[in-house]
Amino acid sequence: MSPPAPPAPVAPESALADIVLSRLTTLYPQVADPVRAAGAAAYMKDVAPFLGIPTPQRRLISREVLAGTGRPDEGDCTAIALRCWELPEREYQYFAADYLRRHVARCSSGFVPVLRHLVGTVPWWDTVDLLAAHVAGPLVNADPGLGAVMDRWIEDDSVWTARTALLHQLRYKERTDAERLFRYCLLRADHPDFFLRKAIGWALREYAKTDPEAVRGFVDGARDRLSPLSVREALKNIG
Repeated sequence: MSPPAPPAPVAPESALADIVLSRLTTLYPQVADPVRAAGAAAYMKDVAPFLGIPTPQRRLISREVLAGTGRPDEGDCTAIALRCWELPEREYQYFAADYLRRHVARCSSGFVPVLRHLVGTVPWWDTVDLLAAHVAGPLVNADPGLGAVMDRWIEDDSVWTARTALLHQLRYKERTDAERLFRYCLLRADHPDFFLRKAIGWALREYAKTDPEAVRGFVDGARDRLSPLSVREALKNIG
């Protein structure tokens, strides 16, 4: 059983966040498309409402939002992310995830409680996977001591927290801690949830681009424990 979730972090004061959120909540609604929004919400299983802004257009508008705003510090990143996560429409959370991806180097291990909150709030694969690979991964790479945090997250009751741990090394390539990756896969191998089983296969398939023999050997040895989905995904490109 996982320990109780910590209290939600509070967004700090940030003049930069004030500017960004003011522009964001002005410009995004101007291009909202209700028909596209309904389709996007249905595709995402109605996890959240949408404004209906296609990704290329959204990112163009985001550049306008950020024009002249300069580089943030960790407090700014925290404030922008938390305030975007408080807004109902999913595109605001996409903006925040993209912003954190761009500026994760400005954040320290102290950002982890905020990350945990983001992963666990309105969670679905569209935000969780971005946060895992592009925020959790770089944070752990910059501070290897955070590997112990991932060791706790992999055993969390929340599928999304555990999925974040599984996927945080997704972009590590030759820097991958294979022992940790394989251990995580075995720890959650018997979990019935589709998203965890898929994440196991995806993490293994990605590492197979770097060390196919290691992945093939691991899967051969653990085939009786891994789900067919995980095995199929892991071996998709290496047979």
